Amino acid sequence: MEFKDYYKTMGLEKSATPEDIKRAYRKLARKYHPDVSKEKDAELRFKELAEANVVLKDAEKRAAYDALGANYKAGQEFQPPPDWAGQHKGSNYYSEGFQDNNDHDHSAFFDALFRGMGREYGTDQQRGREPIDMHGQDQHANIQIAIEDSYTGATRTIELKAHKGLPQTQTQTRNLEFSIPKGIRAGQHIRLAAQGAAGLGKGSPGDLYLDVEIIPHPLYRTNGQDVMMDLPITPWEAALGAEILAPTPTGQVEVKIPAGSVSGSKLRLKSRGLPSKTPGDFFYVLKIVQPVALSESEKKAYVNLQTAFQGFNPRAEIQAHEKTP
Repeated sequence: MEFKDYYKTMGLEKSATPEDIKRAYRKLARKYHPDVSKEKDAELRFKELAEANVVLKDAEKRAAYDALGANYKAGQEFQPPPDWAGQHKGSNYYSEGFQDNNDHDHSAFFDALFRGMGREYGTDQQRGREPIDMHGQDQHANIQIAIEDSYTGATRTIELKAHKGLPQTQTQTRNLEFSIPKGIRAGQHIRLAAQGAAGLGKGSPGDLYLDVEIIPHPLYRTNGQDVMMDLPITPWEAALGAEILAPTPTGQVEVKIPAGSVSGSKLRLKSRGLPSKTPGDFFYVLKIVQPVALSESEKKAYVNLQTAFQGFNPRAEIQAHEKTP
């Protein structure tokens, strides 16, 4: 038979403390427990972990195993020493964590070392598994919300589907109502306590985290707590200034366009962004829109404009760079 390196099975060094062993077992048992794991070899890996844990967590068993394994490596051909049984006769090695039955869930290696040395063979444990109470896994789901929901808060319902059975042949569907808090941003999440995966044994369920995405809006875009909107204006509104009505997610406001405005300049509405303890700001990004000249009178208007601004050169900055050596 092959020698089993129980430390390697649990990802531990031989100097591991009892707390290290306990922590490693809990972590790996969560990963490979057949009731929750999606790993292909979960059943086998869990049995190997249970066997390694039974040996390493007990000081007497571990000491005997360490003495035996000093000259062996994982996978090497192994036979217990001739006097092994006599040295450990009367020790309660075999009783904890495994049943002595015809199914032989324990390995041949474990069987060769510990069978026949214990005072009692049967236990109340589930065959090959040490019972554990484990908090259920947290789960994540993506949700999309409108930007208006972040401004006002909202109540929504999400449909959750859970698969049961091996293979997963049964689907259970339930609707869960939840609240969208004011000021929630893209990239944040909403925590629904105890709505994640079920726990094992007496373990409590995990939590469900709804990861928030903002639905793209035809007018508004977010930048953290700030909200921005491109605001089209005419050339004469930009040049002469104007007062216009413009939308926000909470209703229209009157906006004053300063005379001499240029495309790309921003107008700030303080604290009109996403609400929070420190609210964000709302920004209008000015975008000058040039009308298309279709009629003769419209074309003449552009000719007059050209005449009035003969000295204006929109490419002056480009030309200055071209002349720079």
